[in-house]
Amino acid sequence: MRYEQVTCGSFLARPNRFVARVLLDGAPETVHVKNTGRCRELLLPGAEVWLARSDNPRRKTGYDLIAVRKAGGALFNIDSQAPNAAAREWLETRGFDRIVPEYGYGGSRIDFYMERGGERYLLEVKGCTLERGGVGYFPDAPTQRGVKHLRELARAAGEGFHAAVAFVIQMDGVAEVRPNTETHPAFADALQEARRAGVRVLFLQCHVEPDELTVCGVTEMA
Repeated sequence: MRYEQVTCGSFLARPNRFVARVLLDGAPETVHVKNTGRCRELLLPGAEVWLARSDNPRRKTGYDLIAVRKAGGALFNIDSQAPNAAAREWLETRGFDRIVPEYGYGGSRIDFYMERGGERYLLEVKGCTLERGGVGYFPDAPTQRGVKHLRELARAAGEGFHAAVAFVIQMDGVAEVRPNTETHPAFADALQEARRAGVRVLFLQCHVEPDELTVCGVTEMA
């Protein structure tokens, strides 16, 4: 997936989880942060950030913060909407007869429902922006919604769906994602239970540019 009207700035501060202050063209600017996660290891004073211009004249902020360059040079996409867009592009290459986003199942909306040859599929997408030692971790903040989705997928697998959760890795050079047990042990437990129920765990490896997030490889948790 690709952005339009992207420009570079320097991170100053994050007053709350919705907005940040950045230095843009030599002047401070308040921008929208498209990620409610913590991103503490990324959004550090002086970090190079990338912003997408909003064309909505009714918004209070004119830019969305979509990417940040971590100390050491790696570029991270932190847009929480980008993983679904990238996953949709990937799904469209997989030969499905039908792809339905935001599919109602149980008490949740699962990101994608697919059909192929009479078989039914459900796919929940999670974006990973936390990296330690070359390994991705999810989540970077507790997510009861994520636990609920895993339990719904486990139930779907028992009802004959091909159910999977896909971690879209929003950085280059990382091939796997592990549950962040320290931050949210309940998610780690739910992931293990889902796997036992037959839910596949996929890792969508990505290439990141300031204006683009593209799936470049797929592996599966053994």
